[in-house]
Amino acid sequence: MSDYQAHVSARDRRPVVAALGIIQILSWGSSFYLLAVLATPIAHNTGWPYPWIMAGVSVGLLVAGLVSPRVGKAIGALGGRPIIALGSVVVAAGLCVIGCAPNLVTYVAGWCVVGVGMGATLYDAAFSTLGKLYGLGARTAITAVTLYGGFASTVCWPLSAYLVALFGWRGACFAYAAIHIGVSAPLCLIFVPRPAPLPAGIAAAPPTSAKANLTTDERVILVILGCALTVSASVLSLMGAHLLTLLQAHGVALADAVRLGMIVGPSAVGARFIEMLAGERYHPIWTMIASVVLVAIGSLLFFVGEALFGIAIAIYAAGNGIGSIAKGTVPLALFGAARYPALMGQLALPILLAMAIAPFAGAVAFTWLGAAGTLAILAALASGNLVLVVALFAMTRPRRR
Repeated sequence: MSDYQAHVSARDRRPVVAALGIIQILSWGSSFYLLAVLATPIAHNTGWPYPWIMAGVSVGLLVAGLVSPRVGKAIGALGGRPIIALGSVVVAAGLCVIGCAPNLVTYVAGWCVVGVGMGATLYDAAFSTLGKLYGLGARTAITAVTLYGGFASTVCWPLSAYLVALFGWRGACFAYAAIHIGVSAPLCLIFVPRPAPLPAGIAAAPPTSAKANLTTDERVILVILGCALTVSASVLSLMGAHLLTLLQAHGVALADAVRLGMIVGPSAVGARFIEMLAGERYHPIWTMIASVVLVAIGSLLFFVGEALFGIAIAIYAAGNGIGSIAKGTVPLALFGAARYPALMGQLALPILLAMAIAPFAGAVAFTWLGAAGTLAILAALASGNLVLVVALFAMTRPRRR
């Protein structure tokens, strides 16, 4: 580690991690998880078609994916402090547009604005910020931020329900907008430091040079890594959108399906906590291997029978939980801190696009193939991802010595 990185790493990280963690809870809760609570009240109040209401999140994710490469370059040049703070304000603006929307066109336009903010506030931006601050020593901080993020639905679903009961769905959007301006942006500006200036004689690499500086082998590694992370994101988004429906299609009552679904959060956070305690002892590629293995096992266990659904969900969720850590730590370990923010922005594009498309693709699969066929697709994706990660492991062996 260079003297510059050692200087940055010596800072007390706890306030930084806590601030970024709270921002993750609020950003995920008021965007990706928002319509789980608000969609039905919106439909009842406006008469807009439910599928079009739910499409708002997909639109937001698509826009977030498109802006992510530019966000990564900006964080590489300026650090995450101004970018994430501005992103919180943009999310607030988008929520205000949604809250005021008189029609579907304005509603979707609001989600486009929210999507820009999502690209500048969600995990990829937070990971890039930590990589910029702490260099190769950012792994523990990245893991800790994912622990906070794992509670986004746990915190914000009840909060959203309370806000809807108190103010209606439009008022809930305005309330979240106020929270972003009054809590998220100030937290970032107060507790996330600017990157320390480089010592005299050390020139900063141009933020746009990361891709150009890749060797041929590194380009291949980046493509394989991007494919593996994109497949993982597809499985996560598809399962997250349709888990309760798939369980009910296999004869599980709604109340029981909800109880089974509640296993996801604790399993993911528990696995992340274990990784945080033990992760420094091994290369992050092993976290990624463990993630895809657990997701594959969990997906295949759904075919055994209803008696094992709880175990299948717990194993699947644990794999996805540490998969979020691998997404942030593997690129840092393989490509270094200097190129990390820009490369995270590039990787975020296919990942967020996959997350946007997967729920719709899952709905089509469920309509045409039924629950068994949809689960078969999930299992095939999860199992196929093992091949990609094995290839990544083989390609990166010389870089891990």
